[in-house]
Amino acid sequence: MKYCIATLLLLNLAVGQETSALSLKTHIVLPNVDGRMDHFGVDVKGQRLFVSALGNNTVEVIDLQSGQRVRTLAGLAEPQGLFYDASTNRLYAANGVDGATRIFDGTTLQPLETVKFSDDADNIRYDSRSRGVVVGYGGEKALRGRPRGAGALGILDPSGKLVREIGVDAHPESFQLEKTGTRVFVNVPDKQEVQVADFVTGTILARWPTTTAKTCFPMALDEAHHRLFIGCRAPARLLVFDTERGQTVASPEIVGDTDDLFYDSQRSRVYVIGGQGFIDVLQQKDPDHYDRIARYPTPLGTRTGLFVPELGILFAAVPHRGEQRSEILAYEAK
Repeated sequence: MKYCIATLLLLNLAVGQETSALSLKTHIVLPNVDGRMDHFGVDVKGQRLFVSALGNNTVEVIDLQSGQRVRTLAGLAEPQGLFYDASTNRLYAANGVDGATRIFDGTTLQPLETVKFSDDADNIRYDSRSRGVVVGYGGEKALRGRPRGAGALGILDPSGKLVREIGVDAHPESFQLEKTGTRVFVNVPDKQEVQVADFVTGTILARWPTTTAKTCFPMALDEAHHRLFIGCRAPARLLVFDTERGQTVASPEIVGDTDDLFYDSQRSRVYVIGGQGFIDVLQQKDPDHYDRIARYPTPLGTRTGLFVPELGILFAAVPHRGEQRSEILAYEAK
């Protein structure tokens, strides 16, 4: 599907930036949105982008054809993870403060139901085989039969009912599910490790240390080459794991304060968004070697976004800070 928002052709403010990898095409302004922004969701067919305005306690709905915000979903409690399920036409929004995942009708955007987790509902992923939605949560309150500080992945069936959980040892940050296998990889920064579980049985299979670089939050998976990408902040490095051996094979330097990164399988690239004020583009020369081929300046605090392969677009969230307005930057991948 081609990317068809008219405003992308009107603005190109990437003056002085390299254009071999990404080209900045437009700014989508979000007036009256304050505070930090978190993760995104997308309705590719309907050409809508959903943005978690965590500090504003809202979800912002953007029409990609016009490049304009068309709706604000208010009354949320620090929304973090978002997922739009095209098969059921439902929007899922995970909230950090009350642990609730709220489910909205995808057409009317009216609330349908709420699934209550213990606390800090965060990242959301989709399991195509079970058609289930997976929510990472926990880390402060005690979970069912598990100690305070533990975390879990909660699996919702297509109707939105919680059907089972996979326990991890602390709050789960980003996680990725295999499509050709049954493993799920979970970033658990409080334990300084990636915990690998069998998605079917819920059993923890392995724990891979991330002690060479800590405070690891975002994650992406290159399943074809058996590589897992972990974005770390202390120091700012990209840890590349061989998922067959459970070992680190590369650790290139990246932008600081990252909270989202993505693997572009078509172009063999990794996009890293960092609050330090840059988007880094790393080229995969082979599964064990990665070179930074471009670095694009962004306003400070820009550290979350979404790469949409079907559109070939990388979105990045700019928070409101002083004179810096809240907006979404849209980059076309070259």
